[in-house]
Amino acid sequence: MAYEDMTVAELKDVLREKGLPVSGKKADLIARLNDSAPPAKDVPPEETTEVPEAEEAEEPDEDVDADTEADEDSYEDEGDFEEWDEFHTARQKPVLDESTKAALAMRASQAKKQPAFRRQEWFRYRRLSKTGYRKPKGKDSKMRMNRKYRSPMARVGYGKVATARGLHPSGFEEVLVHTLDQLDGLDPERQAVRIGGSVGNRKRTRIHDRADDLGLRVLNRRPIDRKGDIR
Repeated sequence: MAYEDMTVAELKDVLREKGLPVSGKKADLIARLNDSAPPAKDVPPEETTEVPEAEEAEEPDEDVDADTEADEDSYEDEGDFEEWDEFHTARQKPVLDESTKAALAMRASQAKKQPAFRRQEWFRYRRLSKTGYRKPKGKDSKMRMNRKYRSPMARVGYGKVATARGLHPSGFEEVLVHTLDQLDGLDPERQAVRIGGSVGNRKRTRIHDRADDLGLRVLNRRPIDRKGDIR
């Protein structure tokens, strides 16, 4: 077929019928059609179909042997699967009863409907949009007077389920830790560790190791490159 005599629109119609992309110039479209065209059959079908049965039977065996040998070599090169240690491991989950699970699910559904509490005049000043919520106290504050066109204020009615109050989204009870001694006596099935922000990397690595030995989950675990005396 002479694709050079066809227009770009006709070439694109042919490409769509063949399920090929239609982007590019006319030369690109013609080249794409030529590449997708089946090769010309110069050899008679009788010569191409004559294949000894013995060779057909032997070829799969050779392929299977080659695949098995390649697999064996790949297993030997892996070095007893040392690279598997770097794979992601699932974090431990708390042991919760059905009522607590239902309370956490209800709290999550309520949080989706809760509006975003923003500070007064957050849309006008960039510095206010970056800070947290503050209760409006101005005498003429439209937000304090609860006008419809102002941001909503945090009220008692936005409170969540009391049984799930204070729990981490995973269901753990958070325990703030600053020293190694505070890890003793914690229940790994109900409580999780959150390391204080003022703790240095040296002490933090020790808390990580101690928590792993006790089976405790560290909620704010951070990657630390242990160099020198940080062990």
